[in-house]
Amino acid sequence: MPMTGRHAGPAPDFRDRALVPVLVFLGTVVAVISSLGAPLVPTIAAVDHVSLSDAQWSLTITLLVGSIATPVMGRLGDGPHRRRVVLGSIAVVLLGSVLAALPLGFGFLVAGRGLQGVGLGLVPLTIATARDVLSAERSRPAVALLSITTVAGVGLGYPLTGLITESLGVHAGFWFGAIISALALLAAALVLPRTGSGKKRPLDAPGAALLAVGLAALLLALSEGEVWGWTSLRVLGLIVFAVVLLAGWSRHELRTAHPLVDLRTLRNRSVLTANVAGLIAGVAMYMLMSMVTRFVQTPSSTGYGFGTSVLVTGLVLLPFSAASVASSKLVPLLARRTSTALVLPIGCGISLLSMVLFLVARGSLWELFVIMGVAGLGVGCTFAVMPGLIVNAVPAHETGSAISFNQVLRTIGYTTGSVLSAVVLEAHTPSGHLLPEDSGYQSAAWLGCVIWVVTAVVTIVLPRRASAAAKRAMTVDEELLMDESIADAETAEDSAGADAGVPAAPAVTVPARSGR
Repeated sequence: MPMTGRHAGPAPDFRDRALVPVLVFLGTVVAVISSLGAPLVPTIAAVDHVSLSDAQWSLTITLLVGSIATPVMGRLGDGPHRRRVVLGSIAVVLLGSVLAALPLGFGFLVAGRGLQGVGLGLVPLTIATARDVLSAERSRPAVALLSITTVAGVGLGYPLTGLITESLGVHAGFWFGAIISALALLAAALVLPRTGSGKKRPLDAPGAALLAVGLAALLLALSEGEVWGWTSLRVLGLIVFAVVLLAGWSRHELRTAHPLVDLRTLRNRSVLTANVAGLIAGVAMYMLMSMVTRFVQTPSSTGYGFGTSVLVTGLVLLPFSAASVASSKLVPLLARRTSTALVLPIGCGISLLSMVLFLVARGSLWELFVIMGVAGLGVGCTFAVMPGLIVNAVPAHETGSAISFNQVLRTIGYTTGSVLSAVVLEAHTPSGHLLPEDSGYQSAAWLGCVIWVVTAVVTIVLPRRASAAAKRAMTVDEELLMDESIADAETAEDSAGADAGVPAAPAVTVPARSGR
C-alpha cells in the first residue's frame, strides 16, 4: 500500500523503511517519559521540600492529563490532520520536559509533568498510522509491537531514571526526557506521512468536556483516596460526581451524530472483549509492578525486602520490559499453533503464573527477576492482541478513536491497580508503623490472582458468546431461506396444478421452532 503524501525519488524508500522503527520509538519515548515520575517521587519530595503525598502529583498529573488528552487526540487524528496532531503533541511533550527539568520549583515541575501527559495519546495514533499506511502483512506485527511499547517503556524507564538520578540529580532525568523528545520530534517530522486518512469531522466538544471532567474526578479520587481517606466526603463525592458525569457522557455519545468515541462499536464482541480485558488486566499488571518495586526497596530489617536503591529497583523491572517485547514474536506463533482467540487467555494464564510465583517464591532477588520476566511475557501476549481485535472490527476512520478509548481504560486500570495494592498493604500495616507486614503482600498477591482469573474468563466467555450468537443468526437465516424455498416450490406446484386442472394441495401448518 503506498504511503500517503510521499515524495518521488529515494526519500519515499527511506520513509517506508524507517516508518515502523520511528513509530515504535515514539511509543517508547512516551512510555519512558510517563514513567519518569514514579521512581523519583521520594527524591522530588526531598529536593523540593514537599510531602510525599504532594510529590505524588508529579505522577498523578501525567495520568490525569493523558486520560483526558488521549480520546481527543484519537478523534482529531482520525482525520486528514493526523501528522499535525502527532507533531504538535510531541512538541508539547518536549516543552513539558524542559519545564520539568528547569530548577524553577515544584509548581513548574508539576506543570511540566502535566504537559508530558499529552504524549500518552500518541500510541493510538501510531497504531492508526500503521494500519492506514502499511500493507496488511506489515501492519499486523507492527500494531502488536506498538501496543506493547506502552508496557515495555515503563520497565525501561525505571532503571534509566534511577541511573541518571543517582549520577546527575533529579532534574537530569527530565533533561533526558527533553533530549529523547527532541529526537522523536525530528524523526517524526522526517518520516511521518503528510496526511492522514479520512475526512475531517467536527470535534464533539460537549462530549470531550464531559469525559475530561468525569475522568479527572475519578482518577483524582483514586489517586488521593489513601491520603484523604476512602470514606471521606471528598472521595465519595468525587466518585459519585464522576459516575454521574460519565453516565451522562455515555448517553450523549450514543445520541450525537459525531461522537468523540463511538460507543456503538462496543456491540462488537471483539471490541468489547479488548476493552474489558484491557481495563481488568491493567489493574492486575500495576498491582504486581507496584508490589515488586515497593517490596525490593523495603529494608531487610523488617524480615523481608532487600533495601535496594532506585537503580536496582529499576533493574528488577528490565526483564519485564525485555520479555514483553519478545512476546511480539511469540504471539504470531501462538496464533498459528492455536488461534488468535486463544492468545488472550494464554497471556492471562502466563500472567497468573507470575502472580503465583510472587506468592511462593520471593525470598531472593533473582526470583523477582524471574517473576518480572514471566509477567512481561504474559502481559505482552495479552496487550499485543487487543489492538488487532479493535482494528479488525472497526472502520478505518474510527481506528484512532477506538484504540484511544482502549488506552484510556488501560490508564484507569493502571491507576486502580496501583491504588488497590496500596490499600491492601495499608490494611496490613500495624498502627504506629510505616511499613506493612509481609502478610500484606501475600493478600495482595492472592487478590491479583483472582483478578487474572477473572480476566481470563472474560477473554474466553465474551468471544464464545459472540460466536454462539453468530451461529444462531446463521441458523435462523438458513431456516428462513429454507422456508422461502419451500414456499416458492409450493407456489410453483400450485400454479402448475391449476394450469393442469389439478386442485391445490392443502396447506400444511408447521409448528414454530423454539428459539427462533
